[in-house]
This record gives sequence, C-alpha cells and structure tokens, in this order.
Amino acid sequence: MYLAFMNIGGQELILVLLIVLVLFGAKKLPELARGMGSAIKEFQKAKDEFSDELHSSGKTDVAAKPAPSTVPTVPRIENPAGDGTVRPAAKDTVEPGSATPV
Repeated sequence: MYLAFMNIGGQELILVLLIVLVLFGAKKLPELARGMGSAIKEFQKAKDEFSDELHSSGKTDVAAKPAPSTVPTVPRIENPAGDGTVRPAAKDTVEPGSATPV
C-alpha cells in the first residue's frame, strides 16, 4: 500500500494509526473523525465562497467599464474661428506636396 501524501508507506501508516489509537482511545476515534470531516467540509465551503466572490467581483468590474471602442483615444481639434489657414475636410484626400485637396 502506497500513500502519495509525504511518501508514507504502509508500515508507516499503520504505525501512525496505532499511535493515534493509543493516544485518544477507541471511543474517541469516531468523534475525532467526525470533527475532522466537518472541519474539512467547512474549509472547502469557505474556499469555494471566496473563489466565487473573486470571480463575481472580477466580472462586475469588467462590466462597469465602458467598451474600448466608445472611449475616445485622440482628442478632437477644431479649427479656431480666427485661423486663416485652410484645412481639408476629413473626407477629402491630400496628395503629398500639394496644399489643396484632390
């Protein structure tokens, strides 16, 4: 018999169980086992609740942020009213070297 937990073999496992039996007695072992089982169950429950809370908080943070496509990344610069330079409209194309739109 091989137990993968800390490389404990069959002989070592029997020795540990014998020591536990001598220390606590035969009448206390079922009570100890129940207590250990309930403690492990409570630990698993708390771990799952914590994990669920982390995942749900991550989802609400993502949902609260606006979509990247709706957030302007470049500020819009308008022509000032007193500026005398002529700039092409956004739909017009300008060839390099020429000042007028094509």
